[in-house]
Amino acid sequence: MRRQKNSSSWITTIMAALGLFAIGAFSTNGYAQVKPGDFITPENATKVKDLVGPGVYYKVERGMTMKIVPTQRVDWPPPYKDATEKYSAQVRLSQDKRSVVGFVAGQPFPLIDANDPDVAVKIIWNNVFRPITTDDYDLRYYDCDSAYQKKGPQTGQVEYFQIGHYAGYDLVGRTEVEPMPTDPDFKQTGRYWLFGLYPILAPQEIRGTGFIRWRYADPKRGDDIWSLSAGSRRIRRVDEAIVSSSTTAGGTSAHAWDPDHYSGFNPKTEQYFYKFLGEKNMLATIHAEHSPEVRCATDGGASACPEAWEMRHMYVVEAKPDRSRVNALDSRTVIFMDSEMWFEPYIDTYDRSGNLFRSHIYWLATRDRPVPDAKVAIYPFKRSFVVGALSTDVQSGLATMCYLPGMETPEKECWYINMGAVDRSFFTTDAMFRAASF
Repeated sequence: MRRQKNSSSWITTIMAALGLFAIGAFSTNGYAQVKPGDFITPENATKVKDLVGPGVYYKVERGMTMKIVPTQRVDWPPPYKDATEKYSAQVRLSQDKRSVVGFVAGQPFPLIDANDPDVAVKIIWNNVFRPITTDDYDLRYYDCDSAYQKKGPQTGQVEYFQIGHYAGYDLVGRTEVEPMPTDPDFKQTGRYWLFGLYPILAPQEIRGTGFIRWRYADPKRGDDIWSLSAGSRRIRRVDEAIVSSSTTAGGTSAHAWDPDHYSGFNPKTEQYFYKFLGEKNMLATIHAEHSPEVRCATDGGASACPEAWEMRHMYVVEAKPDRSRVNALDSRTVIFMDSEMWFEPYIDTYDRSGNLFRSHIYWLATRDRPVPDAKVAIYPFKRSFVVGALSTDVQSGLATMCYLPGMETPEKECWYINMGAVDRSFFTTDAMFRAASF
């Protein structure tokens, strides 16, 4: 017992030291180009060109503004930190370096070494078992606008979506809600997690549509996916290739159907090869000032702005699909991972010709409740919430901006994380069909 306690203290000390180092680094070369109080517009966008990903820079050049604010520290939820100290020493990569072995709960690899030849895949597995949600979540009633990017206040809205539930349930790595740390169902089914998005409430022509997805621990087993179509009112199995190629499914537009980039980088981990591109101080929204987010008035409503952007220490990883296992539309994905919060504030994907294809941006808030006037979703510690999510096809200019909570929805608390809001029964075809209102 003494040895485990000393090991835990050592991990805690190292994590704290890394955090202090990162915060200190923000005040040197990172702020050489921008400083708190600066306001970034298309006219002075070059000031942030080297401090954001190409996709974010594309948005700023075309009207999205940024308010530069001081960096604030992000602490993990205490149960997640405790689980990391308890279990991380036993975690390792599989012999082929593709899978994780010995994981129970918390962060698999808390000590990241840039010189480690396996650093890239370890960063990705930290993303799989990240602290933002560990047990369950239910995002209730949010909405999205699709609009064409253009400078100016006039909205270019071409489509409006409203969704009833965006929910997930983890069977392993549980830290706050019983059963912990593993749901007994995992031993029978081998499922890592369950996901459901249903029912779509607007537009009317696809009302009732939805889909569910199951992810498995077996590296050779693909996801099980089912969708409910509004037109036929039938449930059908979805080929996993559709999820990686963003092909139209379930009656929704192709632009809105990109489950591998819901909540960041989300395809099956073992179906990609990873390369560490380095670490860098970059800008991101981690302490958003608005909830609901504000529709940007200077880019045709194709993003959220103005919002607070602060300097963060990022790991940059390239993911390339294993063509023998997945027929992904993208040739590669570049992931910008916050080294403290362990969520990707933005991701860029490239087409098969090597050109920038889609930009995914996430605005996050870190506090003890998702909205200031919450009455139920209140936590004993601060946690991070995604309050805005954006996907932009930079080749066509079409952008889909989601507001979490929604701007025109009845539910304003929106995020219910690790509260037992959903259980395994939510993620069945029967539950999805019963929730549909055609």
